[in-house]
This record gives sequence, structure tokens and C-alpha cells, in this order.
Amino acid sequence: MGKKNSKLRPEVVEELKKKTYFTEKELIQWHKGFMKDCPSGSLSQEEFVKIYRQFFPFGDPTKFASFVFDVFDENKDGLIEFEEFIRALSITSRGNLDEKLDWAFRLYDLDNDGYITRQEMLDIVDAIYRMVGNMVKLPEEENTPEKRVNKIFALMDKNKDDKITKEEFQDGSKADPSIVQALSLYDGLV
Repeated sequence: MGKKNSKLRPEVVEELKKKTYFTEKELIQWHKGFMKDCPSGSLSQEEFVKIYRQFFPFGDPTKFASFVFDVFDENKDGLIEFEEFIRALSITSRGNLDEKLDWAFRLYDLDNDGYITRQEMLDIVDAIYRMVGNMVKLPEEENTPEKRVNKIFALMDKNKDDKITKEEFQDGSKADPSIVQALSLYDGLV
């Protein structure tokens, strides 16, 4: 794989210009950096977690980074290729609110069944709390993952069926700025 991916082909640049918010010059620059950091042309989950550890040295980002990795890895081959990386980066860094919320929903919906269950939300929130460690002082009503999940479900689960649809997630996130703010925790962390 290595050699053929060392330069971004013109047709790939054109396709990525249509599918991302990056210019040709930015795409070429990002690709250069990606290839410098990932000479094989792809990023493994282990390498991805290592990057997160640099950003969160006082916590344990392993679990959260693994969840994020799964959303980046669109073709589910266990690697993040440049095209997957740049599409995800485009959404998380430059996408509009609906695109970011759609991306975040895919992150929280761990089994991809179209709903976020209480357990899935707990898994993600617990992973975030472990990642930030003691670096963030949380208010009493949100100082455990369980309390935070209960608060989120009280706000978002409108029909009280113990699962959150994409629509409920988007509406709830727009109604509670702290959720959108929490989403920016992982903006551009790659």
C-alpha cells in the first residue's frame, strides 16, 4: 500500500473537495502530514489511542479513542485511511451543527441500531470522564457518569422509552448548549 498512497491522486483531490470543507491546498497539506505521521497510509487503533494520550496525559483516553476510531473507520477494516480521516475531520472541525450532531449520534450509537440506549450513553460518558480525569471540575449534579446520563435522558428521551432517537438527540442537543459544548471536547483532537 505505502508507495501508491504517498501522493494524493488528482481524482481523489477532486472527490474530497466535493465531500469535505477543505480546499485543494488544505487537502494536499493534510495528506502530507498524514503520510509523514502514517507512512503506511493508514492509522491503526493503537496509533490512534496513542495520539489521544498526548492530548489527555492526566486521564485514560483509551476507551473514548476506541469509540471515536470506530466512527472514523467507515469501511470497518480496522484502519483509518486518509480519505476516512479527512472526511471525519471536515465534519468535526468545519461541519454545521446538524452534521456535527449526526456524527456525534453515530459515536454514541455504539451498535448502530439507530438508537442510543442508556447503556451506550453511559459507556461514552464514562469514557469521557475517564479521559479528562481530574482536569475538569464537575458540578455536584453531574459528578458521576450515571448522574450525567440521567440528566441527558431526562432532557432528551421525550417519549420515555429509555432510548434516544437521532431526532431526540438533535433536538435535545440544540436545547442544551452544554451538550454541544461537550461535543467540542473532541473537536479536532486528531
